[in-house]
Amino acid sequence: MEAFEVTKILNNNVLIASSSKYDEVILIGRGIGFNRKKGSLISKGEAEKFFVLKSEIEKEQYKKLLPDIDENTLAVIISAIDLIRSRTQSFLDEHIHVALTDHILFAINRLMKGLAIKNPFNAETKAMYPFEYTIAHEVVELINDRTSIELPEGEIGFIALHIHSAVSNKNLSEINQFSQLIVKLIEMIENQLDIKLDKDEVNYMRLVRHLRYTIDRVLSGEKVNEPEKMSSFLKQEYPLCYNLAWKLIKIMQQSLKKPVFDAEAVYLTMHLQRIQNKIK
Repeated sequence: MEAFEVTKILNNNVLIASSSKYDEVILIGRGIGFNRKKGSLISKGEAEKFFVLKSEIEKEQYKKLLPDIDENTLAVIISAIDLIRSRTQSFLDEHIHVALTDHILFAINRLMKGLAIKNPFNAETKAMYPFEYTIAHEVVELINDRTSIELPEGEIGFIALHIHSAVSNKNLSEINQFSQLIVKLIEMIENQLDIKLDKDEVNYMRLVRHLRYTIDRVLSGEKVNEPEKMSSFLKQEYPLCYNLAWKLIKIMQQSLKKPVFDAEAVYLTMHLQRIQNKIK
């Protein structure tokens, strides 16, 4: 059984240790840090949870976070991360330990002071990342069931973005940037078509997902084939939606700093026309 040398006790349930194989690891287990001393040996089997934080900055952040968390809250957060890992059945970027712990602690502190923050991108997040949103809903229910806190619905969206970040290994600020871009595109659609989209309606969900996949294709450089003669037909039949599609594409190009293939305008026009027909 692999043995570790204790380098720092963070609290009764969490300690930092090192071994010949790993520089530093986080070991978690009920009472694992009780009566331990720096330099003492501990087997991996004594820990309930074990993870590596490769980034020095994140390691320091995690060390600073833990003294502010009571044992029950920490246990709930660890259970939440286990739930995410089992539901996604994929490797999670270890950054989630720091990011999600920090976010949940921040959310709890806000609520205790009566300072709940609204999530302006909750509907868009639900539409863009339905799989992650479903898991985040379970996470919020878990936290609400096992603590005296009642996290609001907007927290589902925030946690869903953390899950997407951990699964896709994308930076959270980059993911937030795309959410803001989609909100900007939606606002332009509403203004240009003089409509107010219902965020709970299926066509809104489809539009948001289409915009998200368009952004993904632009970032990856994936080419979309243009249906033959479709562009000139749409330009002639649906000039308002066709011109709007090109305005949206120009915003994407400016924001993402990458070219967008002409064929995207065809598919966007068809989406916009479908929405306009539903509104009429």
